[in-house]
Amino acid sequence: MTRLSTTLRGLVTSFAALLAVTAVPAAAQARPEPRAPEDFVALRGVDPTIIEEMRYVTAHNFVGERVDGYRQPLCILTRPAAEALHLAQTRLLRKGYSLKVYDCYRPQRAVDHFVRWAEDLDDQRMKAEFYPEVDKTRLFADGYIAEKSGHSRGSTMDLTLVRLPARPTRPYHPGQPLVPCFAPQDERFPDNSVDMGTGYDCFDTRSHTLDPRIQGAQRTNRLLLKDTLEAVGLVNLPEEWWHFTYKPEPHPDTYFDFPVSAKSLAGRR
Repeated sequence: MTRLSTTLRGLVTSFAALLAVTAVPAAAQARPEPRAPEDFVALRGVDPTIIEEMRYVTAHNFVGERVDGYRQPLCILTRPAAEALHLAQTRLLRKGYSLKVYDCYRPQRAVDHFVRWAEDLDDQRMKAEFYPEVDKTRLFADGYIAEKSGHSRGSTMDLTLVRLPARPTRPYHPGQPLVPCFAPQDERFPDNSVDMGTGYDCFDTRSHTLDPRIQGAQRTNRLLLKDTLEAVGLVNLPEEWWHFTYKPEPHPDTYFDFPVSAKSLAGRR
């Protein structure tokens, strides 16, 4: 074999090896994303009057950045859960209030993001607002972070009340000074919701729905939200005034991982 033939064969072999290496990522990229089951819907298609402020699409959350799996600011729920919210909304509108959702269906990849963040003890950038009195080493033990979330089953949502007419909420700018989530309403991050005693996702016992320190108008607001939603089949998590789950859940044992995106609904409204 000539030196030229040997060189050519070496080049061909190297090129083939390069193709083999690059083919794996290309195939992985081509793998289709999971889609939502047929009984999942966009809340705005069931009730467009409910305000949506999807926090995990933004950097204004306890992680401090957009969370994995949140592609669009869209509330996705199982249809029974969405219809229950619609019923609650019709009752609240007569009283001059609107529901506002902060989070709905949450993909498992987002929960995994929360877990990675909680394990990174050096990342404390949002502590001053969301967990000022909780040591980050305690987030798992105290139940603030877990490896599974009911949100991933599609019938759980985080929400609050807004007095109508709704005022716009000032956008959050990363790096701005942070104020504890349990500070007086006129001091903490401005939200157009009614005063619930703490902000959303406040890792603190003051967030317990019936915490005895929450009295007056704040307690009245919490009970209005709780009583209205419980009347339409939603159950409150006692440790979080904002957290409700429709019962019975259509998917009580399944944790989905399709992205929060209109594409996940495959053309459904």
